Amino acid sequence: MSNDSAPINLTNHFLIAMPGLDDENFSKSVVYLCEHNERGALGLVINKPSELTLNNLFDKVDLQLKRDDLKDKPVFQGGPVQTERGFVLHEGMQASNATSEEPGYSSTLVIPGGLEMTTSRDVLEALSSGAGPKRVFVTLGYSAWGQGQLESELGENAWLTVDADRQVIFDTPIEQRYDKALALLGLQAWMLSPDAGHA
Repeated sequence: MSNDSAPINLTNHFLIAMPGLDDENFSKSVVYLCEHNERGALGLVINKPSELTLNNLFDKVDLQLKRDDLKDKPVFQGGPVQTERGFVLHEGMQASNATSEEPGYSSTLVIPGGLEMTTSRDVLEALSSGAGPKRVFVTLGYSAWGQGQLESELGENAWLTVDADRQVIFDTPIEQRYDKALALLGLQAWMLSPDAGHA
């Protein structure tokens, strides 16, 4: 493969940690990539819950959560960067039957594939009023890779990649997310050897 081939873009993909990846932040993790370009990558770990529930989080930011469907949902450890900051992954405005004229949130990354990631307080305020996106996934912190870093880790067989499936993020029990993400590739955990070399 020549070096001038098109760069890979793994936005809206899952990164699935290979068994040999023993970094405590990423061991057995599934990361949803919100953005991947020539400058690097940004993602959220979707299978490492914290001790906090959304109700606890809303208490901490002096908001009352009026969505009973969300109160007991865990806040996740999205990654080791900015762990005091909240990141809300949610369905896009179109998926919520909103009109396209309806303003989004003030700080939102629109991800190809229908999801959005919002970091501004207004999405929490919408949820606290009983409105907001129907399906949300909230993390403290995120995962980041600098320019070329993720490509290098992929070359070292640290990660498998597959197109993301939002059912794994929003509907799959947490303890099954790693296996479900592998199943998207037709794999099961026992098939992965921790010391697999390059073919």
